[in-house]
Formats: sequence, structure tokens, C-alpha cells
Amino acid sequence: MVATTHEGLSYGELQKVLLESPSETKVREWSQYYTSGPHLAGKNLTQALWTRERWQEFGVQDSNIVAYDIYMNYPISHRLALLQNTSESVGNSAEAWVPRGFEVKYECKLEEDILEKDPTTSLDSRIPTFHGYSASGNVTAQYVYVNFGTFEDFEDLVKAEIALAGKIAVAKYGKIFRGLKIKRAQELGMVGVVMYTDPQEDGEMTEENGYKTYPDGPARNPSSVQRGSTQFLSTQRSQPSQDPHGSIPAIPSVPISYADALPILRSLNGHGPPASSFNKYWQGGGLGYKNVTYNIGPSPPSLQLQLVNEQEYVTNPIWNVIGIINGTIPDEVVILGNHRDAWIAGGAGDPNSGSASLNELIRSFGVALAKGWRPLRTIVFASWDGEEYGLLGSTEWVEEYIPWLSNAAIAYLNVDVGTRGPQFLPSASPLLNKALYEATSLVPSPNQTVPGQSVRDTWSGHISTMGSGSDFTAFQDFAGVPSLDMGFGAAAGSAVYHYHSNYDSFHWMDEFGDNGWHYHVTITKVWALLATSLIESPIIRFNATDYAKGLATYLESVKELAQSSPSLLHRDISFAPLKEAIARLTNASVTFDGYAQVLEQRIKGEDIPWWKWWWRAKLWYEVKKVNEGYKYLERCFLYPEGLDERSWFKHVVFAPGKWTGYAGATFPGLVESLQEGRGEDAISRVNQVQSLTPKNAEMD
Repeated sequence: MVATTHEGLSYGELQKVLLESPSETKVREWSQYYTSGPHLAGKNLTQALWTRERWQEFGVQDSNIVAYDIYMNYPISHRLALLQNTSESVGNSAEAWVPRGFEVKYECKLEEDILEKDPTTSLDSRIPTFHGYSASGNVTAQYVYVNFGTFEDFEDLVKAEIALAGKIAVAKYGKIFRGLKIKRAQELGMVGVVMYTDPQEDGEMTEENGYKTYPDGPARNPSSVQRGSTQFLSTQRSQPSQDPHGSIPAIPSVPISYADALPILRSLNGHGPPASSFNKYWQGGGLGYKNVTYNIGPSPPSLQLQLVNEQEYVTNPIWNVIGIINGTIPDEVVILGNHRDAWIAGGAGDPNSGSASLNELIRSFGVALAKGWRPLRTIVFASWDGEEYGLLGSTEWVEEYIPWLSNAAIAYLNVDVGTRGPQFLPSASPLLNKALYEATSLVPSPNQTVPGQSVRDTWSGHISTMGSGSDFTAFQDFAGVPSLDMGFGAAAGSAVYHYHSNYDSFHWMDEFGDNGWHYHVTITKVWALLATSLIESPIIRFNATDYAKGLATYLESVKELAQSSPSLLHRDISFAPLKEAIARLTNASVTFDGYAQVLEQRIKGEDIPWWKWWWRAKLWYEVKKVNEGYKYLERCFLYPEGLDERSWFKHVVFAPGKWTGYAGATFPGLVESLQEGRGEDAISRVNQVQSLTPKNAEMD
């Protein structure tokens, strides 16, 4: 590991400060502040000001608020009712909004229960249930149960000749990003979408299995509702104002609880085929014990849903907080970020476990600054606004500063949900794998089974592929900055996390999520030590060989996809040029990493006298050349014209899945060509990636 010394603190002393400074008491205090009231995007200026003030108190004097004007929506009113036409309900209904001949069989609450044990749930300022970027509308129609609403689910319904056009979709949350469920529904002529979270997603921790529901136990509260953005996350950039319906829905949608979904689903019993008659991906609904048979429908004409959604669309400012600690090297920068905005008054997990940790990390760096430490590389801290609507604040900032970032950015380290359980869950560019393994090896684990275990010891070591869904997206997929996202998630036996619900509250975190606040402190330490290794090491702590190995693994997956295709053209595609390019990159990377290691040993071992300045200059030149090779390797894989049909995404190796959103796709242009039956395009994509792959040990 690096052992460089700077004014005031040695590297070891700096690590000691960053391991000893973070405090459970302080991180709990920061969480309590952020979760004490609503902080919806564009409506949290007081929190932005407070955040800037804290950072300045910690010693980061160069902290400023950066505003952007953004097109977004806020809820006005909504309604969802199950209507029934009976032989008795003739003439006009007592409710003026109910169509002639119908009566209300069930009216959804569209609101979460107030819980005496959880003060957040009773705030007068709590935010209604709604979807970001949902379309206003008033539709009454028969409805269809569409499972998770994935592209494949809709294909199954089309093949089964289920009538979809003119109907309302009832979909379970999960599997893919919610906006893509609506995108596919509207493409198939559906007129509205209703989404709920099925206990199927909660594993063992369900009421059916005997667990009490929150706040009395770890199971899901039946009234919990997941809010969230319905932007078409994987197809367009985040700001939808120029072409609203190219990137946001044209049909209305509402989120509901499973308590509200029950009467709707039960009313489908006996109508249309049961989900059990479909493939394995339709099995396992968690409400069977509540007398739901998961019939597909459509509902009969006498049974319809009325969906009313009224949204106000405005152009409103959002506020990023940006703090900077200038380093000795002006053109090498490490950026750390978390978003501050939430759909709810709470947000103790998403995002404010990360917000509290970011504050504590900056406070710890402030302790080091007070002891005389000055960083080798520049550090940028970012508290983003507008992430929940569609990564708005980070994307605007990246696009504004893209020339500087392209020249200077080493890495972006993101923590969104810092903790909601005990399982360490990172995703990263392979360049960062080595540095992450090293950092986690230095931090004690809160869930040790053997005394002295580190986070690395209790973690499987698996690092996921980068997808989308948080603020790393613009850095990784648009700017080509190696990025990482990490946090502690749920494990077997964890309490159910009420994602984007009022029950993602300070009380839930204090009682169930991280009741000792140890995981908040642990993610702070991992984040700080990982950042420090990138900031202070003379040779950037990247590993090009890991990147090349990753490419080889990704290619094998693509080859398997091609071989499983019914198309002879796909099966006959030659991947040899790309395989050879990756082999050349692997050989070059081994040489490059080896040279970097030798150079690092020279830096540690050589005490060059001042009067041999030319030796120092030569060594500095060699270090600079190696670091530039590492810095620009990721950006070699940017294709200026972008991916087919989603040109904002420039990276040919990493992108969000076109029909998943959250999940990462590797070699996305190539994979999509194969999946969509475009064999000639697939051949072009092979040649495209091959041409962008670095060819020599200089990483160019």
C-alpha cells in the first residue's frame, strides 16, 4: 500500500484519523436532521443551505450552492376506484365522477397509515403518494394484471392474445425500473398503469410467515406505497423538458399499497387465465393467502378501474451543494457524491443514510485538515438535488463541466443508500476493483463471526456491473469517468425495507435498519479510505488487467447469447476481431500494471537529492504518463454518436439495460442488436468495440 508523506500527516496517520473520527452519535445526528421533514427535489433549499454551512464548519470553506432550472411535476390530486356495473345500479350514480350505470365497489385510500410509534408518518407536511413525471389524466377502463410489467411479461400477454389496448395495467413493482413498465404499456395501447409492491418481493419476512408488520415487527406494513420516477431512465438524458413524451409517460399512473391492491386483484379471480398457467416468471405471487388467484383478466366490462391523476408541471430550481479541497496536482480530481432529495419526509435509507455518511466523511477529512494535511489530488464533494426524478442535479453538473471532467476526473465514488441492512453490495468499473478490495480490508466489519474480521472478510467479494438508477450514471455512461456505487443492503433475515415509503423513516432505521448506527459509520470509513487511496497514491490505484479480464468475461456472455439465438446469422457472427483486441489489451494491461508497480516501488525507495533535479523531473514525467494511461483508459470506450436509439449514452461497454433501467448491460449496443434481431448491426457493433479497444501498453 502507499506510504507517501505530506505536510502535517503521513499516509498512515491520515488513515488513522479517517478510521477513528467517524462517530455513531454524529452520524445519527445528521440522519435525524435530514429525515425531520420533507425534502422533495426543488423544495429543499433550507437543507442545501444547512449542508453548505456544516461543510464550511468542518473546514471545507470552498463550499457553494449550484442551482439549475428543471422541468418537473408536483402532485395536486389523485383517485383510484374499482367500479362495478350491477343490475341494481341504473341511472345516475350518487358520485358525479362515476360513469352512468356504475357504482363504487372499492375506493383506494392512496395514503399510508399514520403509526403512533413512528412520528414521521403523522407529519402534516408529509408528501402524498405519486409518481414523478407521471402524466395527468382521467381514464376509466377494464384492467389487466401484467405481472411485473417487464418487456417479456408483455410479450407473454401478447402471445396469449390477452386484449391490452384501451385497458389499465395492474403491475407489481420489481425486476425493472418502473418507468419502463409504463413505456411498454403505452406502446401497446394501454391507457393507464397502477403499481403495487407484492409481498412476494419480501422473501421470508412476511405476515403470511408469521412475522408482525411494521412498526410492531419486521414485515412490510400493508399500507406502504412506493413512490418514484416514471421517466424512461435508460433511453434519454435526465432533463425531459425539450421532448417531454420522448422521455416521460403520456398515460397516467398511480402507486398503491398492497392493501389497496387486494380488492382489485380479488375482483379478477376467475377472469382470464391464471398466472400459474404462464411460465416460471409469473409464479410466486405473495397474496395467495389473501384469496388472490392472480388471474390475468381482462376484467369484464362490468368491472372497471377509474384512475384520476392531476399533476402540476413547472420549471423549478434545484440546488446542488459542491465542496472542494484543492490538491497539489490540479488536473487530477476525485469526486464523492450522494443525493439529498427524497420522495418522502423521511428517507433514512434512501438517500439520507448516504447523506449522513457523507457529512461524517467530510467532518473526518476536516479533522485531518486541522492537523495540517493537504491532499495530493483535488477532492470534490457533491450533495446532489433532483436525483429521484431522474438524476437531474448530477447530470446537469456533469454536462456543464464535461470539458474539465474529461481532462481531470480520476474517479467518481457514489453512496446513495449507505445502509439498510448488513450485506455489503458494491458495483463498480473494474478499474476500481483492486482499490475497493484494499479499502474494505482495512475497515472492521460490524457483523464479525470471528474476532478481527474486516468488511472484506465478511463480504463475498462480488462486485456488480454498473447500471443506472443513481448519480454515477452521467459520470460512467456519458463522461467515461470510472465510477463506483456501494452501500450495505438487506440480507436473509433483515427487516423489510419500505423503499420510497413514509416508513423509510428515522424510527425504522433506529429500530430495524441500523439500530446501533454501526453500518453508517462503517460505510463512512470504507468510502473515506477508498477515496484516500485514490487521492494520495502517487500512482493511481487502478488495475487495467482487471478491466481487460472483465471485457473477456462480458464477451463470453455475448457469445452465449448469439449461440442461443434461433437466427443462423447471429450464430455465425465472428467475434474473433473483438476477442483478439481484448487479448491484446490484456497483454498490454499486464505490462502496464507491472510497470506501474515497479515505478511505485522506485518512488518509495529512492531518496533523490535536491540537486539531482533532472532525476526528479524524469521520475515525475514517468508517473504522469502512467497516470494519464489509467485516467483515460475508461474514456477510450466512449463512442461520440452514442448507442442506437439512445444517443446520450456514450459508453460501448457499460449502460443501463434498455428494458431494465437499473440493471447494468455490458456491450449494450452489441447485445441489443442480437436481442432485437439486427444481425448486420451486431457485426457493426463488434467492429465498433474492437476499434475503440486500446492496442498497446501506453493504454491508447
